[in-house]
Amino acid sequence: MHSTQPKWELHYADATLQTPANPCFVLQQHSTLLPFSGRALEIACGLGGNARFLARCGLKTDAWDISDNALTILNNYASLHHLPITPLITDLEQMLLPYQQYDVIVVSRYLNRALCQQLVAALKPKGRIFYQTFLAPVQQNAPSNLEFYLQTGELTHLFQDLRCEVYGEGWLASENTLETHAPKQRYAWFVGRKQ
Repeated sequence: MHSTQPKWELHYADATLQTPANPCFVLQQHSTLLPFSGRALEIACGLGGNARFLARCGLKTDAWDISDNALTILNNYASLHHLPITPLITDLEQMLLPYQQYDVIVVSRYLNRALCQQLVAALKPKGRIFYQTFLAPVQQNAPSNLEFYLQTGELTHLFQDLRCEVYGEGWLASENTLETHAPKQRYAWFVGRKQ
C-alpha cells in the first residue's frame, strides 16, 4: 500500500459511528441532478459522507479509500442503516477505474490530476461528476502542499470533455464538524455531464 496509508489510518483511529460524515456542499446543493437509480462511486471517501447521501438517494454506491479504519466504520454504518454501500480499500495511485460503470462519481477534498481522465472514462454516457476541493492559496487546517490545491477555473480544464453544468468558487464551512463557528475554507466546485 501507499506511503500515505499510515497517516490516514492514524487520522481515523479515533473515529466512531457518531463521528460526523456529511455530504459535500456541491452534492447537497445540486442533488436534483442525481438520477433516481443507478451506480455511484465516491473516491477518497473517508467516512463516506457523500456515499451515505448517494445511497440514501437510491444509488448503489461504491466507496473507495486507503484507510481500513474509515472503511470499517462506513461498512458498519451501512449495515446498521441498510444502505447499499460497498467499501473497498484502494490505493488510488495504483488503481485503474472500470470503464463506463458509473452514473455518478463524487470527489471531495481530494485532488489527483492524473486521475481525471480515468474518472471521465469510468462514467456512463450522460453520467455526472460532482467535484469539490480546496482552492489555492494554501490554507490553515488544510493540506500544506500546494499540489493539493486547485487554481481558479482549473476544474473546468481538467474536465473539459464534460459539459459544465455547475461551477463555483468561494468560502465554505467544513461539513464534518460539530462546531458552529468552524473556520471556513476556500473551495472550488464543479458538476460536469458526459455526452
